Order: sequence, then structure tokens, then C-alpha cells
Amino acid sequence: MEILGEEIVYMCRIAGVFHPDKSFREESIQRMCSAMQRGGPDDVGFYHDADFPLSLGHRRLSIIDLSNAGHQPMHDPEHQLWIVYNGEIYNFPELKQELISLGHQFRSQSDTEVILKAYAQWGTDAFRRLNGMYAFALFNRPQAQLLLVRDHAGIKPLYYRMDGEQLMFASEVRAFKSLETPATENPDWKTLFLAFGHLPEPETTLENVNSLPKNHYFQFDLRTSAGSLHRFDQMVVSEQITDEREAIALVRQELRDAVQRQLISDAPIGLFLSGGIDSSILTLLAKPHLENNLQTTSIIFDEAEFSEKQYQDQIIAATGAQHSAYTIRQSDFDDSLPDILEAMDQPSNDGINSYFIARCARSTGLKVALSGLGADELLGGYPSFQYAPYVSLLRNLPRWSHPILARLPDERWKKVQFFRLPGLRGEYLFYRGIFTPREIAAISGESEDKVIQTLTKQSKPPEAAPTDPGNRASWLESNFYMQNQLLRDTDSMSMWHGLEVRGPFLDRQFMQKIWTIAPATKFNAKLKKHLLIKAFKQELPREIWDRPKRGFTFPFVHWFRQSERLREIPKSLEPYKTAFMQGQLSWARFWVMYLSEIS
Repeated sequence: MEILGEEIVYMCRIAGVFHPDKSFREESIQRMCSAMQRGGPDDVGFYHDADFPLSLGHRRLSIIDLSNAGHQPMHDPEHQLWIVYNGEIYNFPELKQELISLGHQFRSQSDTEVILKAYAQWGTDAFRRLNGMYAFALFNRPQAQLLLVRDHAGIKPLYYRMDGEQLMFASEVRAFKSLETPATENPDWKTLFLAFGHLPEPETTLENVNSLPKNHYFQFDLRTSAGSLHRFDQMVVSEQITDEREAIALVRQELRDAVQRQLISDAPIGLFLSGGIDSSILTLLAKPHLENNLQTTSIIFDEAEFSEKQYQDQIIAATGAQHSAYTIRQSDFDDSLPDILEAMDQPSNDGINSYFIARCARSTGLKVALSGLGADELLGGYPSFQYAPYVSLLRNLPRWSHPILARLPDERWKKVQFFRLPGLRGEYLFYRGIFTPREIAAISGESEDKVIQTLTKQSKPPEAAPTDPGNRASWLESNFYMQNQLLRDTDSMSMWHGLEVRGPFLDRQFMQKIWTIAPATKFNAKLKKHLLIKAFKQELPREIWDRPKRGFTFPFVHWFRQSERLREIPKSLEPYKTAFMQGQLSWARFWVMYLSEIS
């Protein structure tokens, strides 16, 4: 429980079971909540309905446990509405005042109660009013409806499983694995993982356990056992702002406002400081609000080529931040690898960096940290934005050229094969695919046509992406790489250590405004994230923005080659291990194969 002024906020894990067998239902909800204990170690609460075969569970991570006023599951005074909720609503004070003016009374200071009152007032239209990160289940007893709701950017996870007339949901996939009769393995997950390096939503490692799409709610009728998905909001892409000066002013003001919204806290709060553009700007913006309580955390290495310390030091000197730097070494990697794999929940080509920075931030006493996640995706920080104008030309290369390109030493040309996949998946995989369909077929023993069929299969209706190359690259990076890998990793690794991570660049209002900037104004081929740099050029040291982008990386290649863990790998990986050790197979490709074998 976190006290934000008068607000009580819970970071937690939630679960629910709709099943006619009372003993199965109650045992299952306890198993699921126990499996997610690391995400909510301080308290547990259950609700078992007397009239409907429904049980709700909530695991709480208390930040400052001063009151039980926000205990969950929470209900309204008439016990007609019930909620289990994970997350935080940043604009809850404004919503609360509006609801009070409409005649509502409040018993607590929690944002959870604001969600209940907002739903009572506006129904499902209330969801589009929420600015925050959240996943919650809301039970409307009079209407016999259960609503599962996920935020605008999919920051907080929520998974569900429909099995005939039964429904289960949880914050983590591991909860479904804890059941006495767990869900069966998804036969397609390894093929998807070898291609993407993550599992694209709504897929998981378990069959029929799907991720709820962001900006959606799932409506389940407890009388008929019928369920349906509904979108409650959508980011509208426009070219409203074409003037660069206006765009720069907008970025500057909206990011300032987003940081201010997300810094309100009486709990220890700080920032991840990598030394890059995004985290440096956030630290500079946080200084006026936190003053002498500004705390930053960073990771450094003995290997000089990976060190960002000189850039971190510049921001520390400019802000006077109370900085904690942690040196991560080979031994830390070896000792922590089993715990990293357990924390991962779903396999990912990333996540190790998130694990260490979250662990280090938590060890300093921080319980909340701000991250620069989302800036690259929204404002053009990746190489994909440079390649985007040429994608249509590459897509139209004749099929006979693919085998020739596949033999070229440059991996980027091999990825042209991904254009055999129709639609957005093939386009994204051209940018970030790990193994091509031909390579996956050789690894798995399946036919290439079967691999392509698996990669093409859509578990949800495809969405329409913008047609402009810049906005299209932004959409793909946001809806695949950020959504399925970065956000999932950040949530699982931070919650594993009892840390809440907030992302001002993913603030709903900030995101909506960014999508109103014309792509010709928003993106610049010569300078990545040029609007962000120009917006804060006066405060941001030139050395930080005028240098090659490195990203937040660790010396994984060196560590893993020296790791004792490599002696324990399955025999099937030995040929690939040899190639990796000899520098013929990249770290990312070997790591994906390693995880696909041991998971």
C-alpha cells in the first residue's frame, strides 16, 4: 500500500475463477494467488460470491501499510460492485472531485474506490477517462457481469482462459501452471519465440491462456457464460501539428506534466539513470519536484566498453541527485541466472537488464522508479525508422531472390524472407526477427510451410497500422517490441523485487498528443528523437545526445561464454553452443534457443 498524499495505491497481483464446483473454485483461487506471491507478498484477500460460482483473489504489495481502507477485494456500500485491481490511476484526484460534485461519497482515499464510483456513474465509458497503468476485474452483481479491463498501453498484464462455461484470469501465466490440472502447453509457442524473441500477444506458452488486449475490456455474462471483447478507447493518429516549433513546445510541456503526475509519492521514489537521453531528461525534469530527495540508480560494469558512468556523472552533477551505482559482474550473472529464469514468467530475449536494475533500485530502499520506456518507440529512436521508407520496395522483391539473399553473410538481407508472411507480422520481423522461417524449420524439424503457417496464424483480428513509414514503424515497435517484450519484462522483473516502475512517456495524455504530430515533423532521418532533444536542448548536455546510441546493454556475450551454466545445457544445444563460442552465432540467437529448450 502506497500513500500518495491521501491516496492509497496497491501494486499487486489479481486472479479470479468462475466454476460451478465450489471446492475446485476456492482451492484454485488460493493456488493461483500463492503462485504470484512475489508480486504481492504482504497480504492476500478473497471474495466468494454467495449466489454466483465466482471467486476473486488479490495479493497485495504494501508500500506503506498505514491503513486497511483500501483492502481488496473492495466493494461499494451496497455490496453490488466488487473489484480486484492492480495498478495506479494518475488522474484519480480530478475524477474524484468530479464524482463528488455529482453526489458520490467516499469512504477511503484509494484510487480503487474512484474506479468503482466512476463505473457506477458512467458504466464502461468510465474506462476511457482513466489515465494510468492498470488491470482490474470488476463484478457487477445486479447485471451478473464480470468485466476484465486493461490500460491504454498494456503496461499492466492480465491473462484469461475460457474453457467451456468456465473462466479464469490472473496477472501472471505462472498462476495457471499452479492448478491441480494445469493448462496444456501451447504447441506453437517455440516457433513463435524463435522468430520473435518473445510471444506476440495474445499468445502465451499455455494453450487457451490469452493476454487481454490493451485498451479493451472482456465482458463475461455469469448467467449465460458468454464472453465478448470490446475496445473502450483508441489512440487517434492525425497530422494536426505540422509546425516544428509547436511540436517542440508540446513535447516539452506534455512531458513535464506527465513527470509531475507520476512523481507524487510519500514512498521512496527515484529514477533509473542509464546515462542516455530519455532517463537523463526525466531526471532533469524530476529535480524541481523532488529537490533534495531526488534519488537515481544505475548499473555499471568493470568492462569499460559498456560503461555509461561518464554520462551518468554529468546528470548527477547537474541535479545533485543522491545516486546509487551498482557494479554487476560475471559472478552476479552466474549466481542470479536461476532466479532470473524463474522471475521471467514468459520467455523473453530480454529481461536480464530489467532484473538487475530493479533489484538494485529496490536494495537502495526505493519502492517506485521512473523509466524512460516508450521514448524510442514514440519519437523515432530505433534503426527501424531509418529503414521504414524502403520496406515497400523490399517487400516487392521477387520470390526467386529470397534464396539468394538467404545465402548472404549480412543477416539483414536474410530477413527479407519474412516478407513471405502477409501483413504486419512479416514487416515487424524484418526489423527484429531472430530466426527466419527456413532456420526455424531446420531447428525444429518441421517443414518451412508449417512454420510460416504458424507465424501467420492470427489469434485476434489484425489491427490497421498507419500507412506513413515513420508512424508505421512507431506503431510496429510499440505494438510488438515494446508491448510484448519490454513492458512484459519490466513488469515481471520489477514486481519480482517489489518495485513499481512508472513510465512518463507512456502517460495516456502524452501518448495521445504525440500521435497528433505529423510524421514529417515528428521524425528526422539525421537525428533520432530530434523533437525530444530540441525540447530539452538547453538543459541536456550535448555529450549525452550527440553520440552513437548504445542502448541499455550488459556484457552478456562475454559472461555467458565464461558461465558455468553453459556446462549444463541440453545436448541438443551443443552444436549451437560451439557456434556461439566461436562467434558464429550471436548472443541473442543463442539465448533464444537456450530458453526455448529449458522453458
